[in-house]
Amino acid sequence: MFILAFALCMALGYLAITSLWSQKKSIWSESMIRISLTPGFGLAIFSVVFWLTRLSGNAHVVAFDVLLLILLGFTYAVQRSRTANEAPAKYTLSSRAKMNCPVFSGNSSQSRDLASAPQSLDQGLLNTPEIKPPKWLARVSTASFAIALIAALHRATLRVVAHPHGEGWDAFAIWNLHARFLFLGGSHWRDGFNSMIPWSHPDYPLLLPAAIAHFWSYLGHDDPLVPAIVGLFFTFSTLALLVSSLVSLQGRNAGLLGGLALASTPFFVEQGTSQYADVPLSFYILASFVLLHVASRHNSHLNLAPAMLSGMAAGFAAWTKNEGLLFVSSLLVAQVSHAVSNSRQQDSSPEFAGNWRTLAYSVLGAAPLLFLIGWFKHTIAIPGDLFSSPSTMIQEILTPTRWWIISQWFAKELLRFGNWWIIPGTIAMLAFYLVIFPRRKSESQPALRTSAMTLFLTLAGYFAIYLITPRDLYWHLRFSLNRLFLQLWPSAIFLFFVLVGPQLWPRSQIGRSPQNGKL
Repeated sequence: MFILAFALCMALGYLAITSLWSQKKSIWSESMIRISLTPGFGLAIFSVVFWLTRLSGNAHVVAFDVLLLILLGFTYAVQRSRTANEAPAKYTLSSRAKMNCPVFSGNSSQSRDLASAPQSLDQGLLNTPEIKPPKWLARVSTASFAIALIAALHRATLRVVAHPHGEGWDAFAIWNLHARFLFLGGSHWRDGFNSMIPWSHPDYPLLLPAAIAHFWSYLGHDDPLVPAIVGLFFTFSTLALLVSSLVSLQGRNAGLLGGLALASTPFFVEQGTSQYADVPLSFYILASFVLLHVASRHNSHLNLAPAMLSGMAAGFAAWTKNEGLLFVSSLLVAQVSHAVSNSRQQDSSPEFAGNWRTLAYSVLGAAPLLFLIGWFKHTIAIPGDLFSSPSTMIQEILTPTRWWIISQWFAKELLRFGNWWIIPGTIAMLAFYLVIFPRRKSESQPALRTSAMTLFLTLAGYFAIYLITPRDLYWHLRFSLNRLFLQLWPSAIFLFFVLVGPQLWPRSQIGRSPQNGKL
């Protein structure tokens, strides 16, 4: 029954993605991104389906799953048929361009990628010099990533065996407790979200608990192995998404080094197996950024399905934890700011129109999830204690000491985050950036600017939450700040390698014209 539930979950996730984002000629690297997104989207859909059956009082969860599978399968078939009937764009390159381009002279999978690239790349390829990555870099990055991946798998397995019920208070007192209320509560499942157990945070969103309860409904009992397996899937799906997206956008070396940075972060593996919701949230934040970059890359031929999926991923982030609501707000502000900024400069440009289309599709993708969250918080959950006393909040904001304390903790966490043995990854990346900064050229990367602004606003929002928290400030910082940093860490690695990539990875030289220096 677990295998059946797992197969349905993955099928729902894959069909939901490919029904929106499909191409007549499949690009290998983008196919890997879709596969990496499948577990997270499947678990999110499983969560929403179970939640809706609970709201409707219907116990036939399997029937809902099969019905949704048929609906998505039909949509996928229609989309594939429509894509097959479309006239494919013709991208022709001269033989000289193919010879000089490292993609056409190297990896065949990369050749397939470029063959489906927008026509705007053709002119730049004609004058692109032949640049080959050093063989030692490819070998070292491959071996290092393989070792880090094996070590992460081994450590994660040992931790799951040692802590089958999760590690830490939040695992069994919040997330798994909510899952048991949803699964075992029957008609009284709402009792898990009232004021009688305020320490369990009844206002927390339900992606993780509802997905776990959905699997339990297939098994017939609350097997503790299910939340452990779900945690493992989120952990290594995040890693797979980071690697596949960087390979697609910046090349193989960037993907492997980015994966190495994440897989070798001890705190990431530890938290991924603890059955908390921070790693799942980091997955959806990363997914939103990755899909935003894919949408930006395809904007020239108006393939806006990744933009809608980016909005869906942001909505799933909000359905995972309250911090996800802050992320959605930050992403919306960043996208609106970028679109307005461009509208003042070039009102009639294709980029101007594309920015507003991307924003519209992102909002369209996130809207159903935001409505679901609003319904849950308004009708089921009790209000949280964070905004319970406006007068106290104002007093705390006006206390200079709190600003200084929080700033100190943020600075210290930047130095010690990740539980590395020798050099913190944050410091290593910062030093690496400063070394290559003089060689960095300014380039127009709208998705990168939007993502970086979103990350900054989210971090600023975390700072503001500590300013107004009604809990003891030192206690709150001590037990949550490192997890807040972890929520943004995979995305920070992704944006870092997208930023430095054009200076380091030959793959990024594809399509750059020496005359204008733009992609």
